Amino acid sequence: MSLEFLLTSLVVVLLPGTGVIYTLAIGLGRGFRASVAAAVGCTVGIVPAAVASIIGLAALLHTSALAFQVIKYLGVAYLFYMAWKLLRDKSVMDVSENAEPASYTRIAISGVLLNILNPKLSLFFLAFLPQFIAHDAPNATAALMGLAAVFMAMTFVVFVGYGAFASFARDYVIRRPSVMTWIKRSFAGTFGLLGAKLAVSN
Repeated sequence: MSLEFLLTSLVVVLLPGTGVIYTLAIGLGRGFRASVAAAVGCTVGIVPAAVASIIGLAALLHTSALAFQVIKYLGVAYLFYMAWKLLRDKSVMDVSENAEPASYTRIAISGVLLNILNPKLSLFFLAFLPQFIAHDAPNATAALMGLAAVFMAMTFVVFVGYGAFASFARDYVIRRPSVMTWIKRSFAGTFGLLGAKLAVSN
């Protein structure tokens, strides 16, 4: 496993995407443990994309316009739903000190769905992973699975870090309710923009 792969993967994981935004939102609203559940969900959601790319299903998505469009618009709908939920469901980012305990299972499932319903994730793995495997590797499948596992581990660690940072900011936010209102609007707007971007992308 090359240093180039590790550095490139780290940059990709650090980039703010739907998983990062979701983990930050949960960390701010529900605390560190809930953000870990979000990180677990987002990480597990990578599995289908990684497996699909390794066994070649991503190539099918790439060649089948209908299959790609169906999954893409399911992802668009879910991102818009997340934006609406952040704005309308007060329990999602309730930062009051006496907030009801979060359902870690539901948080994790939402994280899984965010990544499963992103067809470009499988195409990313299809384009990304083979670059770090020699064309004459004796067991390319095992090597690809190893790289995918490392990428997932890095994703989990980085997302937990994002969640920890967000949870540390909760005390500041609790004392300033207006700040939370703007943060919710910002996160909801980000999900909406990501959904719109996905909808108009090829």
